[in-house]
Amino acid sequence: MTLVSEKQAIVNRILNFSCVDGPGNRLVIFLQGCNFKCINCHNPYTINHCDHCGDCVAGCPTQALSINEQNKVVWDESLCTQCDQCLDVCPSSSSPKVKHYTVSDVLALIRKQHFFLSGITISGGEATMQLPFIVELFKAIKADQELRHLTCFIDSNGYLPETGWQRVLPYLDGAMIDLKSWQNETHQWLVGRDNHRVIQSIQILAAAGKLHELRLLHIPGKSDLDQEVDAISRLIKSLSNEVKIRLNAFQHHGVVGEALTWDKCSKDQMEAFHQTLQAKVSNPITLPSVYI
Repeated sequence: MTLVSEKQAIVNRILNFSCVDGPGNRLVIFLQGCNFKCINCHNPYTINHCDHCGDCVAGCPTQALSINEQNKVVWDESLCTQCDQCLDVCPSSSSPKVKHYTVSDVLALIRKQHFFLSGITISGGEATMQLPFIVELFKAIKADQELRHLTCFIDSNGYLPETGWQRVLPYLDGAMIDLKSWQNETHQWLVGRDNHRVIQSIQILAAAGKLHELRLLHIPGKSDLDQEVDAISRLIKSLSNEVKIRLNAFQHHGVVGEALTWDKCSKDQMEAFHQTLQAKVSNPITLPSVYI
């Protein structure tokens, strides 16, 4: 029986096995909702929560969507073919295809396959918008004799304030943080918020020994990281040499609106950025393996 006080999460999807969302083989939970509105977002349907306007219902080819007596959009997963037409027509950058999971629900899922896992990663959307759920889940994993070997990671945009990080740090093994731009004005334009808190989060996690990976986004002619290599390298040099640096190349996959008119980041452009940055820092830097 689920306790009334047990935390729940609104989940967009779950990957049972992933080798690109932290170290080893990981179960990844993508939570719905984000506090950034990135022009270049590759998953724009994870930004907002469904407002039950119903625009997606009539066009569903398999009648997997309906309106219930409470005027709420209801998703029947058994009828869904994942054509994603509902995502294409949603005016709110949302998805009706979400599920509610309690901590007990997730623990039961983990327990079924924990022998094959290295750990759990909570992603999004923006994972930390549902921080109480994450804290309760990670705390339960660390207290469970059968599951405590699993590492607990967060993939985040870094906008969580210091008080939030302090709540989860006792149960956190590592975090991956995205830095999308160095100049605050550019960051504000690109995602709708400043980057001061992002940089602060990087420093907080690094000081606690919990920063696993710093991710840098290269959008030719739009983001400014390739023009701010000296500043970026100074930040990286303040971190442990064990912190991994991952370079992300802007592509059009999943993008909508204005960003579809932007130039994609080519392999040559990314390698040039990599060479300039690697000459200044000793941390391991990972390049994209695919450009699509």
